[in-house]
Amino acid sequence: MVSEEIRVRGIVQGVGFRPTVYRLAKACGLRGDVCNDGEGVLIRVLGSEEAIAEFLVRLQRECPPLARINEIIRSPGVGECKFNDFVISQSVSNKIKTVITPDAATCPQCQKEIFDPLSRFYRYPFTNCTHCGPRLSIIRAIPYDRCNTSMSAFVMCPECAKEYHDVENRRFHAQPTACHVCGPTAWLERADGKPVTASMFSMMDDVDAVCTLLQRGEIVAIKGIGGFHLACDATNEAAVQKLRQRKKRYDKPFALMARDLAVIEEYCTVSGKEKELLISAAAPIVLLRKKEETNRKGRIDAQAASRRVGRKEEEGRRVLEELAVSHINNRKIQHSHIATSVAPGQNTLGFMLPYTPLHHLILRRMNRPIVLTSGNISDEPQCIDNDEAREKLGKITDYFILHNRDILNRVDDSVVRVVGEAIQIVRRARGYAPAPINLPPGFDKLPPILAMGSELKNTFCLLRDGEAILSQHLGDLENAGAFNAYQETLNLYLNLFEHKPEAIAIDKHPEYLSSKLGKELASANQIPLHQIQHHHAHIAACMAENGIPLNTSPVLGIAFDGLGYGEDGTFWGGEFLLADYHKFQRLATFKPVAMIGGEQAIYQPWRNTYAHLISANLWDKCQQKYSDLGICNFLQKKPLNLLNQLIEKSINSPPASSVGRLFDAVAAAIGICTEECSYEGQAAIALESLVNVNILNNHEEKLIYPFNFSFSDNNIYCIDSAPMWSALLSDLQQQTPQPVIAAKFHNSLANAVVKMVKYLCQEYLIHQVILTGGVFQNTILLELVTKQLQTSEINVLTHSLIPTNDGGLSLGQAIITAAKLQKFLD
Repeated sequence: MVSEEIRVRGIVQGVGFRPTVYRLAKACGLRGDVCNDGEGVLIRVLGSEEAIAEFLVRLQRECPPLARINEIIRSPGVGECKFNDFVISQSVSNKIKTVITPDAATCPQCQKEIFDPLSRFYRYPFTNCTHCGPRLSIIRAIPYDRCNTSMSAFVMCPECAKEYHDVENRRFHAQPTACHVCGPTAWLERADGKPVTASMFSMMDDVDAVCTLLQRGEIVAIKGIGGFHLACDATNEAAVQKLRQRKKRYDKPFALMARDLAVIEEYCTVSGKEKELLISAAAPIVLLRKKEETNRKGRIDAQAASRRVGRKEEEGRRVLEELAVSHINNRKIQHSHIATSVAPGQNTLGFMLPYTPLHHLILRRMNRPIVLTSGNISDEPQCIDNDEAREKLGKITDYFILHNRDILNRVDDSVVRVVGEAIQIVRRARGYAPAPINLPPGFDKLPPILAMGSELKNTFCLLRDGEAILSQHLGDLENAGAFNAYQETLNLYLNLFEHKPEAIAIDKHPEYLSSKLGKELASANQIPLHQIQHHHAHIAACMAENGIPLNTSPVLGIAFDGLGYGEDGTFWGGEFLLADYHKFQRLATFKPVAMIGGEQAIYQPWRNTYAHLISANLWDKCQQKYSDLGICNFLQKKPLNLLNQLIEKSINSPPASSVGRLFDAVAAAIGICTEECSYEGQAAIALESLVNVNILNNHEEKLIYPFNFSFSDNNIYCIDSAPMWSALLSDLQQQTPQPVIAAKFHNSLANAVVKMVKYLCQEYLIHQVILTGGVFQNTILLELVTKQLQTSEINVLTHSLIPTNDGGLSLGQAIITAAKLQKFLD
């Protein structure tokens, strides 16, 4: 007989790990105990060497569905083992090294129970077990025990307590476990404060009434697991437009939820990999290709109409309210298609399946999709508190479905897509955060590091003990509410994980609020500060998630985005960098073009078109040869003399090598979002949606726009789009269809990138290429470049664990800082 202590680290708390250990230890004839502590799970066993070995094999093979074992450390037992049986012991509080489990979608067993009239959980909207339910959203401290969650306000009834303490039960130590008798309750309220009565509509209960309200064209605010959502019937154009106008979200696509896969498949094609994502415990929003594309003119008209509503708010409110009333009264009209205004200008829809019992119960009778978008006014953080929701959402929604389980931590829905057979995370939040990301070899023994992230799509990152803990998506910090939420969440993580950083990493942009806060924290705590170049951080993040070791040969990183602060004080955004974790060398870039008006150029794409035409020396030719074109007529009405002075004198018109702005310029030139965008990247997304996919497979030279390649004064290679513009204007004059021009542009850009990559790989003897940055959310560009490079036997690495956009930037900042510290320690 031998005695051992077995330390298990990873996602092992709140996921049914201890009951699994108990069951397997008993089956293997072992004595001892298992407990949670700050480092994970500690197992003490007494038995034969063969029995212990069998136990460890089965533990890894039969690990609970939500658990993840990162490390198992075996050591001889300390002291005399006096156990006569195997038991589960009380949790122990000590130094925090464990992780917090992400919130998990309702498991099949709990789904079955809420629809079973014989179950005591029948129609209970907060049913959960160790395989599912809230985690991050309800925790205030660890270990993950009920007293450290918002469920501490609810005392378990005898039945729930019995299941909670029964090691053979699925709810053993499921901290949020509750039922109708003892748990949280949900209720319906009218936004106008008037009472809700049963005579208003037929309903089984308040939750069931929500379905009836949605079917009638009402907007309902639903308190979910990590925040409020606003819901309406996705097939009711009047209801969707009313929601857009009230929420002040005029163009950005709405997320959808459907009762089951069968409903989703009525509207979208769903691959096997996409089905796996939809039904997974993470239950993210999955971007899916529409089965039948809505008429493009209709999409553009809806987009324009939506903006008109924003400009004429009061008039728009009256018209939409009248339209909604008319729709509700005319019950004979049936809608079978998704409303055009759900996702204007896009050929994909973002669908998710119900991930809480509340959602399942609401959608039980709903045979069509619903809009389920964040419960906020556009760009503000999602509401999480009942009173806050009443105040901020009261003028948006018609009804509330509320409950009395506090949401302690705001967690948005995650967004993912499948590119080829690979998963690409667009927004990492519910279901994924804050699960740790294991770092590559060489990063296992470093002091704790805090990386502050970017300005847009912000996340922050804690680096410790060979792993990175990336926060959930926190939004755009330029919004005051989002910045406040960012600071609150940062404090929460630092306290939860008892993380005391010995170094802080920030972006080099001097005006990022995250960078300013990082400087303040570093100064106040006398911690070293490391400023990391934006695109180097993008590349390093991709290297880290792909497991590239610390002391590896440099890779060729291709980082395309809207903009990032460059080493030379200009804005970069189309970069080819020879990089490792320690340093980088800029080998090539796109020709810098002025961003006229600075930030205005992000939201008014025509500014980029004009800047590119000026840069290409084509404006005079436009006035002579192409004066009949729509874009030329449009630009003639702008104050061109003033714009020219801004460019010539570099007044609020910084040069930028941004590929993102090139997409905007092309989109505006062909008539897409020419005047304005309501969110960054809108024009580029619409341009991608227009692409005629048949053209992509035609590699004839006539279907390719030319780019120039030269050697700049800074001794780096430069890609110039000037000749592309001449060819594109010619196509416009010949009335070439928008989808053809969009396809040709994507093909041409991909060819130019591949040509440059091949040349650089040959010159610098590189065989590994990184594709990163927000522009590579464009699946067409990503697939075109990847396939061509792989054909040339160049290994291509992209993102799958973290976003390719700025949502993954903090990991890169942290890992580069770690590399610097490691070099210093060595």
